[in-house]
Amino acid sequence: MNDNNLLKQQLQKQEKLSALGLMCAGIVHEIQNPLNFVINFSKLSASLLDDLSSLLGECEGSMTDDMKDEAADIMDSLKQNLAIISDNGQRATDIVQSILMLSRGKEDEYVRADVCKIVKEYVWLAYHAMRANHSEFNVTIHEHYDDNVPLAEVVPQEISRAVINLMNNACYAVWSKAKEHADYSPEINVTVSATDGLLSVSIADNGVGMSQEVQRQLYDEFFTTKPIGEGTGLGMGITRRIIEDKHHGTLSFSSVLGEGSTFYFSIPLNP
Repeated sequence: MNDNNLLKQQLQKQEKLSALGLMCAGIVHEIQNPLNFVINFSKLSASLLDDLSSLLGECEGSMTDDMKDEAADIMDSLKQNLAIISDNGQRATDIVQSILMLSRGKEDEYVRADVCKIVKEYVWLAYHAMRANHSEFNVTIHEHYDDNVPLAEVVPQEISRAVINLMNNACYAVWSKAKEHADYSPEINVTVSATDGLLSVSIADNGVGMSQEVQRQLYDEFFTTKPIGEGTGLGMGITRRIIEDKHHGTLSFSSVLGEGSTFYFSIPLNP
């Protein structure tokens, strides 16, 4: 395949991704409405249970001890179930809003955001995306989020893109190694910390690692080690521009062929 055909193929893929982003925004809006009903009606039902509990209290004189105990157990179980429904509905809402932010956010709008939350959301979105494309894929993800990480001035959807790009590469690296080694245990370590006015994120895998040649070309546009159709060769260049140009930070990596790679980026908490 010559360079012109490769460029045309990559541009066509970018156009499809753009269309996918618009479709994603529409799907998000459609999902959000039933999620709102789930959350709101679970809260309403919890409130009604409180009212029912008060009514049962007024009828205690006509109930046996066994009936009281059974009613109390049922009420407690229902409250716990409704709390779980509400919590998971809110969790789904957060994910939906994150997807909407990624697909339609303003590219230059800096806001104070919880980067730990952003990283966690998109680490797991990348994992589930990999699982959706490769059902046999699995990996143990270890997460480390420092308790003292403050809100940071960032462009949230851009940080999300950076995390997704790095996590996608980590997932692909461990998956590639898992296909070749039956006794291999794939692992990814994610760490977020803050010190001396800098917020730092690292994503480390014990995957295939990179040769010196791959490391030299890593940020070149359209360079990819993935098969045609699985990688655009744009992700790392975009990630470097997000971290270094937009957020005035630094992006670096270390890698040992056959042992794994670690990517680090640090950005000022207040650029």
